[in-house]
Amino acid sequence: GVKLLLHGLCSNTTVKSLDLKGNNLRTVGAEALGKLLRQNKSIRSLILEWNNLGMWEEGFSFFCHGLGANNFLQRLDLRNNQINHQGAGELAMALKQNASLQELDLRWNNIGLLGGRALLNCLHSNKTLKRLELAGNNVPSDILKAVEQAMDHNQDRQTILSETQNRAYILSKEVLSLKDEKTKQFLDLMDTIDKQREEIARSGRMSAARVSQLQEALDEQHSIMNSLKAKLQMTEAALALSEQKVHNLGELLNATKEEQTSMAERHFTELQQQKQESADREGKLLRDLSAASEKNLLLRNQVDELEKKCKIQQDQLFQVKQDLTNTTAELKLRAVQAEERLEMEKRRFKQSLEDMESLRLKEVDHMTQHIEASERSMQDRIQRLEAIRIALEEELSQVKAAALTERGQAEEELIKVRNQARLEEQQRLEHLEEKLRLMTESRDEAQNCCLKQKQMVAEAQAKANQLSLHADGLRRRLEELQQDLNSKEEEKVTEVNKVKVELQEQIGHLQAERTAQEGLREKIAALERQLKALSSNHREALLDKEGEISMLLEKLRMKEADISRMREEEAQRASFLQNAIMAYVQGSPLGAHGSRK
Repeated sequence: GVKLLLHGLCSNTTVKSLDLKGNNLRTVGAEALGKLLRQNKSIRSLILEWNNLGMWEEGFSFFCHGLGANNFLQRLDLRNNQINHQGAGELAMALKQNASLQELDLRWNNIGLLGGRALLNCLHSNKTLKRLELAGNNVPSDILKAVEQAMDHNQDRQTILSETQNRAYILSKEVLSLKDEKTKQFLDLMDTIDKQREEIARSGRMSAARVSQLQEALDEQHSIMNSLKAKLQMTEAALALSEQKVHNLGELLNATKEEQTSMAERHFTELQQQKQESADREGKLLRDLSAASEKNLLLRNQVDELEKKCKIQQDQLFQVKQDLTNTTAELKLRAVQAEERLEMEKRRFKQSLEDMESLRLKEVDHMTQHIEASERSMQDRIQRLEAIRIALEEELSQVKAAALTERGQAEEELIKVRNQARLEEQQRLEHLEEKLRLMTESRDEAQNCCLKQKQMVAEAQAKANQLSLHADGLRRRLEELQQDLNSKEEEKVTEVNKVKVELQEQIGHLQAERTAQEGLREKIAALERQLKALSSNHREALLDKEGEISMLLEKLRMKEADISRMREEEAQRASFLQNAIMAYVQGSPLGAHGSRK
């Protein structure tokens, strides 16, 4: 089952942690784990506690080869796996090749002195392992301390490397950001230059358009002035013709005066005759006026009569409204009386029902006294009483239905009477409104005729006034046009001066921006020089640090060689001491007594 599971995980790319604690994997499981470590690239943590992998040397060696070929695993737990010094040596060979493992837990195994030395020797080439647990493996304390020192050295080295990488990454980011900022600034400057060029071109086009518009306006004004001059010439010619006509008319007046003096005598006689005729005509006109005044009196009398008729009709409307109120009151009284009748009938029916119930109760009491004697007669009577009750209930339902129908008929009659009264009132009101409308229309027509005559007189007077005002307005317009021409010429001169000033200001701004761009280019060159100097300094510092690291590594190797020599000497001394102690124990009487037992 473990083989199948691990074979499926070889191609998996999502599992990052695998826990196989206490599964007794043996050789097949160890070989499958080695294959998994060679092929899988996603697992970062592998826990193999309590699996006795060290008992199977071939499987464990295959597992170690897979660990050496893996470059993605970061944490490995091999506690309580009975790993001996040979297994530790294979692990050391794998750790020399591995460059990703950071934590290795080998507690509670059988590594011993030789396995500890092998692991310590592999740490000279492995510089990624940060944590190595070797408690409970019979490893001497000096080796444990050396392992701890190597772990500390690896941690320091990795922190230094991470810091340098972070610094290099930060510097590269800063360089890229500076380059981006420079490119953005350069692009912004180019955009601003292009925009300014476009604005200058637009301003030139606008100024040309304005100048063309001003020229067109001036041409129009010149044409207007020429037309006005032509009109003035025409008016002067008309005035000269009018003066000639006045002179001719004066001559004609003198001639007509002479003729009038001759004709006056003739007309004097004709006037006397006309006076007599006019006197006759005045008499006729007076007679016509008297007749017209009599007609006006008749019309006034007719108007008075119509007003009286209107008042009479209003009185009739008031009486109709009173009649309607009276009829509505009568209908309400009738409805109240009908409701009272219904209530009386209800009371009567209730009394009759109560009497019938009292009679039935009496009969029931009488029947209860004679139950034992005549049960059959009682049953017959009960049936009869039930039939009577059913008949009474049917009569009650019929009476109720009749009362409801009567009430509905009364309500329908009330609604019909109300609708008829409303229709009659509406018809009367419409008839009266039509009469009033006709009267108002006749009055409005008379008023309109008077107003039209007044308007005709007012319009004739207004036309005369307008003609006089029109002549004055023409003179004023001539003066205003001359003033407008003068003011527009001044405005044209001022606008041309303004355009020139604006163009000079824009040229000055462009020159200032060019100088600013040159200053920015100089700053960019200085920043690039500073970056080059910083990068060179950083490289020199990195080279110095690498040299120091190599010197420290050589010193550590020398010290580790000295420590290994000392440990070998101490191991020899310890072996001599053990042999001496064993010989002493065997030669003593206590040892002989123990052997006898």
